[in-house]
Amino acid sequence: MPKSVDVVLIALSSPILLGIYENNTLIDFISTQEKSSYVLPKIFEELFKKYKIERLFYANGPGSFMAIKISYIFLKSISILKNIPLFATDAFYFNENSPIKAIGKLYFVKVSSEIKTQKLETVQEADFRLPSELDYNEFSTATAPLYMIAAV
Repeated sequence: MPKSVDVVLIALSSPILLGIYENNTLIDFISTQEKSSYVLPKIFEELFKKYKIERLFYANGPGSFMAIKISYIFLKSISILKNIPLFATDAFYFNENSPIKAIGKLYFVKVSSEIKTQKLETVQEADFRLPSELDYNEFSTATAPLYMIAAV
């Protein structure tokens, strides 16, 4: 009987991070520089051979428009086809609430619970990280992408 796990995907920038959680504790992870459209089907094919996936979680933005769109469509399709619940949270959960590059000198920032853009001259961007313990309370069933600004 395969082990029951939850899967967390952070595909907002490079590298793509994917965490495997058992009882909300990180037990394994995958990090890749490959493009999400190319690598996600391969990764999930292997995951489904090895584990029984109970829930899917992902960072729904802000970040790369294309990466968010691909992640959402891919995970939403798996959720529907395999009847696996999908949950999302914003990217700030995975980078200690640090600014996230938007365009030029514009950065996404989260103040209280509001995400907005600010022009910042010097920024210490934090890398995205998979938490060692997953806080399910930080996720929602509202899984649509957070695009935040219009595409340019």
